[in-house]
Amino acid sequence: MVLLRFFTPIALTLVLLLGCSKEQENIKIGIMDPLSGPFANAGQHGLRELTLFVDRINDRGGVLGGRKFEIVTFDGKANPQETLIAFRQLADQKIKFMFQANSSAVAGALTDAVAKHNERNPGDEIIFFNYGAVDPALTNDRCNFWHFRFDADADMKMQALTNMMAETKAIKKVYLLNQDYAFGHAVEKAASEMITAKRPDIQIVGKKLHPLGKVKDFSPYVNEIRASGADSVVTGNWGADLALLIRASKDSGLDVDYYTYYAGYVGGPTAIGDAGIDKVKQVTTWHLNVGGAESDKIAQAYRDKFPDAGDDLFFLTLGHAMELLAQAIEKVGSDNALQVARALEGSEYNSEIGRVWIREDNHQLIQPVYVSTFKKQGTDGVVFDTERTGIGTKTDFVIEPEQTMLPTTCEMVRP
Repeated sequence: MVLLRFFTPIALTLVLLLGCSKEQENIKIGIMDPLSGPFANAGQHGLRELTLFVDRINDRGGVLGGRKFEIVTFDGKANPQETLIAFRQLADQKIKFMFQANSSAVAGALTDAVAKHNERNPGDEIIFFNYGAVDPALTNDRCNFWHFRFDADADMKMQALTNMMAETKAIKKVYLLNQDYAFGHAVEKAASEMITAKRPDIQIVGKKLHPLGKVKDFSPYVNEIRASGADSVVTGNWGADLALLIRASKDSGLDVDYYTYYAGYVGGPTAIGDAGIDKVKQVTTWHLNVGGAESDKIAQAYRDKFPDAGDDLFFLTLGHAMELLAQAIEKVGSDNALQVARALEGSEYNSEIGRVWIREDNHQLIQPVYVSTFKKQGTDGVVFDTERTGIGTKTDFVIEPEQTMLPTTCEMVRP
């Protein structure tokens, strides 16, 4: 305090203002998803969802006595090479918290890039908040301290989906159609193993992997499914690859049940339409008709905030990620990435769907998993339709959080 007498009144004012400015400086978070190209709708949708949850925290005062979160966008184009270029831009801006969901191939490239960056740049670390890339390897053999996943992985979801399939005696023949990259391979592998283990009488009559985001006409694939005699299709397709598949199936009159991960995702419900009623099922960590006042409130909040978007909230995982990030920052009293990462390990909170928590051993969020079926709005349990189609999802059954905790091969190395 003695030094203050040597400052002129103007200089002293500037020093004090700079100090206050630093304390109230926004905390930047980057979102690294496709904002152009064939999956642009998915990236733009994720940005809207992140905005909803960031604004919720900012509107109640932010963190650390008034610091607000600020979103910075980066167009990864769902391409690993393009994403790594964008990641360098994010790192150059000293952004500490990065969000990504679209494509496990991209997530795989990012988790390696983050680990290398942090090793080489102590003090400028980045935490990777994965809200939707679900290749199981990311929290198993490829796990790292700086990566946290908030969606259930492909195996966790397949566990729930095949539990339902095992109880559906009408299923006799299954076709597996997936995108040709890490996530699609994981879905095919998990489906093959779990269906065989739970229902050895079911025939897997076909397996096909197709290029990610490059198929414009799925009718040849639909013809192969028809020729196989399948009564059910298991697919992890998302974005345009799912919408075009369902549209081709509908146009050709193919009569099969679809067991999906992303039928309720942006564009999917509109493409599916009436053809999905009682035929299309999905496995998710939340859906519009989970029920309960808090769940209904956040579903309506998205619609109110983005009335012209015509879509609906899908990744409640972004809400979990933001709330746990804010909680960790408050706990350590800083936005220091290393301190925040340590605080995230084992953290928990009571969300719209009950208690969720992060496993310390592999940084996987543990939460309920829901299997639901497309139904007409107004059916018991279907309050919200999806994308204003008049069709919504109805819960078939719920897998409790503890039941999703599969063994992990992660050997976490901590700084």
